Amino acid sequence: MSKNLPYIMPSPQPQVEEAFASYQTTHQFYDEVRSRSEFQGYCEWYYTTAEQHRQELKRMRGELNIFQWFRRR
Repeated sequence: MSKNLPYIMPSPQPQVEEAFASYQTTHQFYDEVRSRSEFQGYCEWYYTTAEQHRQELKRMRGELNIFQWFRRR
């Protein structure tokens, strides 16, 4: 069986190894770019939402508290 191994899986050629290394590096680079841009988008969404919540809280604090009328303390 070991004598048939080169026919099943040929040994890699230097050009193939170089091309695969280049492909792998390029793939990792674009994967990193994608993950960083997704994280940047999440951060922008988070800060926008937090600012909206702060503005809503400020408006709510200025409104009349109706529930206070029903509480008897």
